[in-house]
Amino acid sequence: MNTRPTDRLAIAVAQLNPIVGDIAGNADKARRARAAAARDGADLVAFPELFLSGYPPEDLVLKPAFQAACRAAIETLARETGDGGPALLIGTPWVEEGKPYNAYCMLDRGAISAVRLKVNLPNYGVFDERRVFAPGSPPGPVSFRGVRIGLPVCEDIWTEWGDYEDVVETLTESGAELLIVPNGSPYSRDKDEVRQNIVVARVTESGVPLIYVNQVGGQDELVFDGASFGLHADRTLGFQLAAFREVVTTLRWQRVGNAWRCVEGPIVPVEEGDRADYCACMLGLRDYVNKNGFSGVVLGLSGGIDSALATTLATDALGADRVHCVMLPYRFTSSRSIEDAANVAKVLARSGLRVVLIDADTHAGSCTGIERSALSTNEAPSNTSSSWPPTWLT
Repeated sequence: MNTRPTDRLAIAVAQLNPIVGDIAGNADKARRARAAAARDGADLVAFPELFLSGYPPEDLVLKPAFQAACRAAIETLARETGDGGPALLIGTPWVEEGKPYNAYCMLDRGAISAVRLKVNLPNYGVFDERRVFAPGSPPGPVSFRGVRIGLPVCEDIWTEWGDYEDVVETLTESGAELLIVPNGSPYSRDKDEVRQNIVVARVTESGVPLIYVNQVGGQDELVFDGASFGLHADRTLGFQLAAFREVVTTLRWQRVGNAWRCVEGPIVPVEEGDRADYCACMLGLRDYVNKNGFSGVVLGLSGGIDSALATTLATDALGADRVHCVMLPYRFTSSRSIEDAANVAKVLARSGLRVVLIDADTHAGSCTGIERSALSTNEAPSNTSSSWPPTWLT
């Protein structure tokens, strides 16, 4: 029996921070996002590119055990959608005929209802997807509640950036009414403007509104800033999510005439310039420490501008209780350097920062407010010293 296509869709954008290789943890995070979206009345929850495996998974996708674990997790998540709650759009490595693909799967009503494979694989800068993935064929849209939704994956909309297939044109000619694009797009200054220009071009060419879902979080040397957004067919901004923060937000879309519009969604200002750079540094440092299981960081506090900035950044990113500073002045160290280091320590000590000073000859009394050890610069550290090593290093 034919069902009349819906005129309203509640689409939750899950702008989240996966961990590469943590399939079980990422799947649990997807479950929590789905539960939150269900409470908000969502019909569909869209996750970023390769969310299940974490992005970029690199050579993990070539390991049969990893491929099998991703497939098992996707099938389990699919079965769970049989509870009548929201459907999922989630990225995962996917193997067909022995070839690994970068896939975006629709999980709905207890099954994997559709799989779309990334066509254009980037092979420049930090990307080397052609080495680990096979390219998919240009896809058609999927049908969800009678609505034809195109699912180009990240680089599939960056037509100007390579000798690429025009995936959006294929989807438009196949009747797509709405585009949902999962991304793993790393941060650089003014990158949000670059993305919006790309999306404006695709919307102008296709006449179809587009939802841009981006990952957030740090992964080794990469930082993903999120800042997911959507444009209407007339290129006006439908919604804008925050940058550098995880968020699950349900957007209300409605068919107005022959086009879909976001009738309820936030427009959040995103950080720009130096502030954005600082936020990216904080996020990258925080995730590098947390995802590698480190308890904190140790920094040398010299009194110079560079160490002051590094200490402040680490304190903002991790909290003062996880930042430990050491100063080792020598007889040639100027008193001004020690005073400057002391001032930095005093300011940040209000939030709990701890600094250990290894006393240097005549400078022992000039560092008021900094915790001191009795160690002289002419002595080697001794395990029998009551003040060495500091308790936070043991």
